[in-house]
Amino acid sequence: MNASPYSNHLPTEWRNALCLYPLYLALAQEFVIELPASPELESGTDAPSQDCVQQARQWFNTMDERIQVHQLRQFLQTTPLADNEIVRLMLLRHLGKEQRTPADRDKIDFLLVQFFSLSTPSRLDDSDCELDYVAEILRPVLGAVETVLSDWLSELEPMIQSASGCRRLSELFTRKILEQGRKLKVEAKEKYFEPVAMVAFTRFSFLMRRVFFRLMHEDLNAILDGLRQLESHGITTLDCRRAHFSHQEPTDRLRMICHSWKVMFHAEYSSGQPLKMLADLRTVVEEVLARCSEPANPAAPATLAGSSERPKARAAAATSVASSSAAPEFEVATSQPAHDEGDGI
Repeated sequence: MNASPYSNHLPTEWRNALCLYPLYLALAQEFVIELPASPELESGTDAPSQDCVQQARQWFNTMDERIQVHQLRQFLQTTPLADNEIVRLMLLRHLGKEQRTPADRDKIDFLLVQFFSLSTPSRLDDSDCELDYVAEILRPVLGAVETVLSDWLSELEPMIQSASGCRRLSELFTRKILEQGRKLKVEAKEKYFEPVAMVAFTRFSFLMRRVFFRLMHEDLNAILDGLRQLESHGITTLDCRRAHFSHQEPTDRLRMICHSWKVMFHAEYSSGQPLKMLADLRTVVEEVLARCSEPANPAAPATLAGSSERPKARAAAATSVASSSAAPEFEVATSQPAHDEGDGI
């Protein structure tokens, strides 16, 4: 394995620790991690003793053990404290550990993608995100890397191509691409920490993150556009049991939920329950829209026409296929954008 730029030189380690300390304190406060502050780091001395550095090192080790991967993801993508340099120092700290746990691997995996994202232009084209380019951007944390892929790493490219061909989140979930990438990473064990492997997985995760956000926006926009169309037909409630909501879910509340999802999903991406709910909600809305486009029943012309006379009949017309569970598993955030701010994502 190529040598990491990480250095155990005490003055360097101490300077890095002083830079990271405010971030770790903020993390502890955010997630109520009960650990006394470090007297050594609080002092901010410029000339620490070896024992002082050792005590600070132990404080960071304890914090690392208590900080969960999902907390790190959420916090670093929403705090102004985590700039490019801070993420670089966090990476060097984790890469410099003599023994690394699966949790350390997952943190390193996320930090590499975050460092790459912060170090590249926001309008970077996917076609420019080649392995050599990723390796060059990661040079400050991994050193020079020869980008010759082993056979097992070549499995990542077909996954990327498959994900790029998806047109909605449900397709991404059905193809189980995220799970395949995760399985390959876990099964790699210590091979993951080979520099070329970390470069390859950084490229994979970065491109997958882009695919995810593209599909998330497309699903949210499809839902919001669909809700507007349904409301123009006088439909103001939907049977959303398939998406784990109620059988008479108001369209206003669904709109607020979409906006809350937009905020939440920017801090995390996975194939978790809320995302499946989003994909299922798009299916519900599209199925009801398809019914609206069918020839109207002459015996009940007011059902989709927006008449104010029979709202219950219009709500019944919005019934979709029910799932086996009607229990909501997601709470809407308390602060939502107003309707006049626009529904576009």
